[in-house]
Amino acid sequence: MLILCDKIINRNKFKPHRKLFGNYNYSSFDDISNVPIEDWGKALNQANLFLSHSYLSILHRQETNLFRFRYVIVYNRLKPIGVVYFQINDFNASSFGEIISEQIKDLTNRKASVFQNYISGSADDTVMRLVTCGNNYISGEHGFYLQVNHRKTKFKLLESIINHVSREEKLRGKISAILVKDFYEEGFGDKDCWYCTRFKHFYVEPNMIINLPNHLESINDYIGLFSKKYRNRAKTIFKASDVLVKKRLSAEELKEYCTDIYQLYLQVFNQAKFKLVKLPEYYFYDVMSSFPKSFYIDAWFLNGKMVSFASGYCLPHEVEAHYIGFDYSINKEYELYQTILYSYIEQAIETKKSRINLGRTASEIKTTVGAKVHELICYIKPQNTVSKLILKPFMHYLQPSEWIPRNPFKED
Repeated sequence: MLILCDKIINRNKFKPHRKLFGNYNYSSFDDISNVPIEDWGKALNQANLFLSHSYLSILHRQETNLFRFRYVIVYNRLKPIGVVYFQINDFNASSFGEIISEQIKDLTNRKASVFQNYISGSADDTVMRLVTCGNNYISGEHGFYLQVNHRKTKFKLLESIINHVSREEKLRGKISAILVKDFYEEGFGDKDCWYCTRFKHFYVEPNMIINLPNHLESINDYIGLFSKKYRNRAKTIFKASDVLVKKRLSAEELKEYCTDIYQLYLQVFNQAKFKLVKLPEYYFYDVMSSFPKSFYIDAWFLNGKMVSFASGYCLPHEVEAHYIGFDYSINKEYELYQTILYSYIEQAIETKKSRINLGRTASEIKTTVGAKVHELICYIKPQNTVSKLILKPFMHYLQPSEWIPRNPFKED
């Protein structure tokens, strides 16, 4: 009976224009190649590059038995008015045990025993399914876009879509948690929106953003806004990196240095606190091929060898820092990471952008170049007993550690 039910659900869940409420309906897809490009484009209305069909097509190449995707188009009658994006991660016993091994120490012996029994089967058995509304590759509000003015209606649509997708995925396996990420608290992340749901909120490392004055002509103008202490610090950084040769890579050069770039990326990835998804080696070349006018990569060389790189997007009003990589063994000597941060500022000034999104991690260092905190909040709902047991220490694990904000600017 269960098998029959599963077959019916699997067949029905991809039927087009399924009812939500009122005049709203939706169509769901598990393969980006089946998504109608015209409808997706009309629904998105060029509002978010990271929800574009082209960008999501690059990520879809990462699909495996343990990592899948769901694409939803929302319609008002037959007019496409929104998109919702999901990533579905299945964890087997061995990988999940590694992720939360430190958290197990915080559980009582009784609870730890329950968890150990849960994963005591085959190391290859799936024991946790995380359904994420959003993008685990990047931070920020990249899970949905809805052309709906009324806030309550927008939230009701999102909640309804999440419930539909999560129920259907549950019949194919056990969902341990539903994660909705990342919101700015002053926007859709407002806890009042989620008050009546069973989602729990938690904070993750904030996005670090620089808002630039519009009169700047060069990086030296920007440094001139600093106090003497931080101007001297910047000069020291520039002096240390002066022996490096910086180069803006073309598509052909990117292909040539693909392995070097990926190895430098892995050095940074391996230092990450939480390693949920890893980029494929071809990622940077594919992105540049799809977005040649907005995506760029700068690389720094020492004695002919690449030692660091920084990728980014030059968007209409801002520079969006993307993935970086550098050689940790010489980072301090040549100020590789700090040089990368200043390169994003320089790019924004040269292209007359008013804002730089430096992303999260290394918040304290980013404040030394003028970045300000923009808090990010996530919502998570446990789906079974075991996920409820580990939810609190798991959320604590993801929350940012304490750090001291710096102010490099002259005091008024």
